[in-house]
Amino acid sequence: MIGRMQARKRSGRRKSRSVPSQQAEPAPRRLKPALGCWRSLFVIIALAIAALALYGLARPGETLPQAAPAATPTPLIPVLTPRSGHVGIIAGHWGNDSGAVCDDGLTEGAVNLDIARRVETDLARRGYQVDLLQEFDGRLAGYQADALLSIHADSCEYVNDEATGFKVASAANRPTSGRDEQLVDCLTQRYARRTGLPFHASSITYNMTDYHGFHEISPATPAAIIETGFLYLDRAILTRDADKLAQGIVEGLECFLENEPP
Repeated sequence: MIGRMQARKRSGRRKSRSVPSQQAEPAPRRLKPALGCWRSLFVIIALAIAALALYGLARPGETLPQAAPAATPTPLIPVLTPRSGHVGIIAGHWGNDSGAVCDDGLTEGAVNLDIARRVETDLARRGYQVDLLQEFDGRLAGYQADALLSIHADSCEYVNDEATGFKVASAANRPTSGRDEQLVDCLTQRYARRTGLPFHASSITYNMTDYHGFHEISPATPAAIIETGFLYLDRAILTRDADKLAQGIVEGLECFLENEPP
């Protein structure tokens, strides 16, 4: 029996050794990092929306600050000081005849009117009162203004190589002859400086100094006449750079109206 008992003990020991041990529980799965980041972001956004809603409920009379509107860009247009003065501008031959006619059909009247309109526009922009007048305008009878200027151009025909430039003249023996001379000086100096054209004094004629307009206007109105250039040798500047010619005339008139030294 001892032998059987010993045998049983040995077989018991062997059975106890063969009992399988408990398996370890699997480790919990970890959330992927990207999924965790998205959940955090959603939580932050939800909290922000809730905070804004509470802010609006708590302070209904207030709104969130808004960005200031962008400033409107300032246009690059020169601002001129308004002037006072009344000027009459006669567009030579306008409303009466064509004036000198070139071989290709260009007329003095068209050139005169183009320059006169540019002068009118620039003077008005500077604040002056301007009347654009025809050659024999009915308003010339007793016309009163601070200055009157008649705009013309010279011949289309070739005279010689010296027939280039401009001239300015006024009537002699008028009550305003002193002011007329001042007007002529201002126009001569400023027009020459702006255009670069020479003063062609030798071609000033009786038709200029005895211009009909000088006898029609009020004796108190200073007046002058200008021949802006020769339609033959000065044609390029008369037809392609009329703004420069108009600017020279405007500067001459402004010199006179503002009592500036020529």
